[in-house]
Amino acid sequence: MQLTINGKTETIEKEKITISELLKIKNVQMPEMVSVELNGEIIERSDYDKIELKDSDTIEFLYFMGGGTNGI
Repeated sequence: MQLTINGKTETIEKEKITISELLKIKNVQMPEMVSVELNGEIIERSDYDKIELKDSDTIEFLYFMGGGTNGI
C-alpha cells in the first residue's frame, strides 16, 4: 500500500492497517502526544484503532509543542 506520510510517499507492506498500527510501524515516540491528520481531517484518538488506511491516503503526524513568548 502506498501512503504519503508527512509529505513523503512510502510503501507499507500490509494490505490492511489501522492508524494505531501505523504509529507502531513508524516507531512514533510518545504516540499519546501525537495528533493524526488523515486526508486533511484531524482524527479523534479514540478512532485510531478503528480507522483502516487505504492506498493513496495522506497522513500527517502533528506534534503540538508548548511554549511561547514570556509576557512579550
